[in-house]
Formats: sequence, C-alpha cells, structure tokens
Amino acid sequence: MKKYIYIFLLFFSSTYAQAHTSHYNGIVKIEMEVFRNNEAIGYSNYFFEHENDIMTVKNYTQFKVKLFGATIFSISSEGIEKYEKNKLVHFKSITFQNDKEKYVNLNYDKSSKKLIIDGSSYKGKASPDCVIGNWWNHKILKADQQISPLSGSIKNQIVTIIGDENITLYGKNYSTVHYKLKSKDDSLPNDKKLNFDIWLDKESNLILKVVYERMGDWEYRLKEYKIN
Repeated sequence: MKKYIYIFLLFFSSTYAQAHTSHYNGIVKIEMEVFRNNEAIGYSNYFFEHENDIMTVKNYTQFKVKLFGATIFSISSEGIEKYEKNKLVHFKSITFQNDKEKYVNLNYDKSSKKLIIDGSSYKGKASPDCVIGNWWNHKILKADQQISPLSGSIKNQIVTIIGDENITLYGKNYSTVHYKLKSKDDSLPNDKKLNFDIWLDKESNLILKVVYERMGDWEYRLKEYKIN
C-alpha cells in the first residue's frame, strides 16, 4: 500500500516561477486519461480561465487502483493555480488519498521574492523558479525543481532530451520530442526516484504522454484539449 502511495506522490510532485502562460492563450481545457497496465483507471483534467494578465488553472484528478475487485489505492484531488503576467502567485490543493487528507497552500511573497509553502509534508520557502508538478505545464521540462501538488514537498530533478519521435494517441498522429525526467540525487532508493518518460507535441507545445514503471506500467495520455 505504501508503495502505491509513493508512486502517486512522485508523479505529483531572479524572477518568480513562470509557466509560459502566453503559450496557453485560448486554451480552456486539457483532459488526460490515467492508465495502469493499459487499463483506464481515472483522469486528470485541467480547466483554464483567462482574464487580462491573469490565468487560473483548475485541476480535478481521480483514479482508483483495484486488486481482485477491491480498491487498494484511491486519489481524489482538486487544485487551483493562479498566474499574473506569466508568474505563479498562488496555488491551493486538497487531496484525499485513501481517505487521508493532504493539502498545499502556496503564495508568492513580494518582500522576500520567495514562494511560501504551507503543505502537509513541507512548510517553508521555495525558489521562485520552482514549478508545480502538474502535467499541463511544459515548463516542468525546463525546471530544476518541482513542487508536489499534493503535499508541497520539493523535488530536485534533471531533464534530458531523448530525441524526436512520432507517436499515435487515440487515432491521431503527432510529431513529438521525447524527454526523460529523473531525480537529481541518484543515490535515492529506486522506489523514491523520479523517473518519467514524457512526450511533448511540437505543434501545440502540450505534453501528450507521460509514462513510468513501478509496480505496474503507468501512463497519462492527453485525450482531448479545447481552444476558444
């Protein structure tokens, strides 16, 4: 059970943080489907609101892992991110993980020029260059650190380019760049390391697919997105 919980936490998980929100002008919805061992088990969907220089992103994530018909791991999470002039100023989430509550309250402090985190597993300051670990934001592929959207913990990471690849999702063909995202500290136990393969669409700059392997094959697939 603890290993399943940590799998999800890993997933999630100068200027202050920029999301290149101008790349998302007109985006109103991103829907991602969650698979384990090629079986659909849930979703992680993002809804965007744009008003002047402010962009708000709301996330709803739910999935269940079952074994012999019994639910052994479940996630139900809601979060909201706010950006002003492309810069992260606020994040809040509430997550029920097997009915245990986790949370994050994050705000940008102008006086210290730091992100102030009050989370269920971390309380303190963070670099303004940290990125919330949600897959709508391709800036996660440029960042040195990500903040868990479940608990507020900070994770150091290294991202490398594997190469160009053509992939097919839901009957559509895409030209992508394949990335590898890993933990910076290679001495961490294998079950605590970040180790994701990520495919970014060259045309839309959206993350199309995320794959990792730990107690099964996990995959997040971009099912649909909508532009006004």
